[in-house]
Amino acid sequence: MILHKPTELTFFDPKFTDDLGALFFDTGISCGFPSPTEDLGQQERLSLDAELVKNKETTFYARVSGQSMIGAGLEDNDLLVIDRSLEPANNKIAVCFLDGEFTVKRLRVDKEEIWLQPENPNYPIIRVTEDNDFVVWGIVTNVIKKV
Repeated sequence: MILHKPTELTFFDPKFTDDLGALFFDTGISCGFPSPTEDLGQQERLSLDAELVKNKETTFYARVSGQSMIGAGLEDNDLLVIDRSLEPANNKIAVCFLDGEFTVKRLRVDKEEIWLQPENPNYPIIRVTEDNDFVVWGIVTNVIKKV
């Protein structure tokens, strides 16, 4: 179910199920030299909800649109896991509502000033002032990528 389609993010309401999850082989997969085949008979079920969502009532998903956060590993069409119960803090990646639009940026808090810093040098740093309509909507906790 799409809740809102803003300029840079598309929000989704997570659907939690009692499904046991997908099969999970806890054997480790080598990213270096191939390792000998291990017994794949040791399988269990893994729920990504259990791994990625700590607060069901305050967690949402949003799809990224744009390139302003590529230096932080957030790319176009990535799926963000956002927790609205987490406190905003310096250096956290946050989904913010700024002057009528949603955006995802790194929070920079310096004394009494707040800056929204992109992770791409082609985009400007945004200084938040009292003239802005500004809310930190939630904190990004995970990113899900397609390969």
